[in-house]
Amino acid sequence: MSDVTTTDLYEVTMALSYLYEDMDRPATFSLFVRDLPAERGFLVSAGTEPALEYLSAFRISSADVGDFASALRRPYADVAALCGMTFTGEVRAVPEGRVVFAGEPLLEVTAPLAQAQLVETFLLNQVSHQTAVASKAVRSVLAASGRPVVDFSLRRTHGTSAGMQAARTTALTGFAGTSNVAAAVRWGLPASGTMAHSYVEAFPDEEAAFRAFARAHPGPVTFLVDTYDSVRGVRTAARVLRDLGRGPGCAVRLDSGDLGDLARRARVELDCSGLPEVRVVASGGLDEYGVDTLVRSGAPIDMYAVGTRVGTSADAPYLDSAYKLVEYDGRPVMKLSSAKVTSPGRKQVFRRPGGDDVIALSDEPGPAGAEPLLRTVMRDGRRLGPPDTLPKGHARLTADLADLPADILRIRGPRPSRPVFSERLSELTADLSGRLRSY
Repeated sequence: MSDVTTTDLYEVTMALSYLYEDMDRPATFSLFVRDLPAERGFLVSAGTEPALEYLSAFRISSADVGDFASALRRPYADVAALCGMTFTGEVRAVPEGRVVFAGEPLLEVTAPLAQAQLVETFLLNQVSHQTAVASKAVRSVLAASGRPVVDFSLRRTHGTSAGMQAARTTALTGFAGTSNVAAAVRWGLPASGTMAHSYVEAFPDEEAAFRAFARAHPGPVTFLVDTYDSVRGVRTAARVLRDLGRGPGCAVRLDSGDLGDLARRARVELDCSGLPEVRVVASGGLDEYGVDTLVRSGAPIDMYAVGTRVGTSADAPYLDSAYKLVEYDGRPVMKLSSAKVTSPGRKQVFRRPGGDDVIALSDEPGPAGAEPLLRTVMRDGRRLGPPDTLPKGHARLTADLADLPADILRIRGPRPSRPVFSERLSELTADLSGRLRSY
């Protein structure tokens, strides 16, 4: 089964109707997030690269048509008009890693109407999930204030595909590594991992476990020290490391309890054992809020491992995203539904210093000194350049964050920036809204 059939059924029913009605003129759909989740001052654009991979490979095969016919409970011949369809359109997108705000298009698709409709579900899925996780993950990086953060989320993400996306998007935001071996290999990320409590429990005591682990791994090792008693575990780890002449690159990991207090006690034990270079790693239910609390308290923690809460974006597990028709055959269109009004026309987002954005029509000149965020990345169904890379996306994010006011970046109680409409877009929206309401 191909990705083509990974779609909502109503995309297929609408596309078929468009084909029967010979409605094959270019349509533009805009993908955006209506409102930021609570406690978010900004979002991080992510998921564009997988979306472009999907569009580049989009082709409806005979087998796909058979699957559509089966789902619709109709003869193959009724759906045969879809066979052989490829994506031949244009995509304009905000590059991955850019900071974005509510209401701003993350991407716009312009293609024959049926094509643009059929790709909606997959694009929303990719961009919404990865933007949500990236926007959560970057807050852990900010909270850590320069200390490394690694991704431990795979075992509890909502499926292994979501786990792969979490590893990818956390790397985009600056994570130092991931426990996900497949993701580490695919994207060239540092793989990070230690041992489980079950490993320690399998041996007669902690010392036997630590010595066995060190024999199997001649390089730097990290010992999990809280299986029984954390402070005693640190002492045992220190004794083993000292006996083996290990130190640089090694660490102890705390996974439960009062991490701040235990980190302070661990640091004292390690220093008194002549192991000041051995690091303290903290894990166990952490996200940006826990990391922020620990950093602000001065806890001597050298690295943070975050998992479930970040990989699932636990406090904001979805975005109020939408993929809406804004133009058909050169005619601007909009939606007037209560609380879900959209703005018409193809758009551009112009960024002024400090994240002070203006949403305008695509053919408008921007304000003086403003930067356009949407770039044309696909035309005639073909990409206009090589795939983007995670390091480039991270560099863009680093630059954007450096330009944002501190109150937007706050972990608790951030102040979201509010983009404004250009004068021309405001006038078009008001004029079309008035005409539609008069009908």
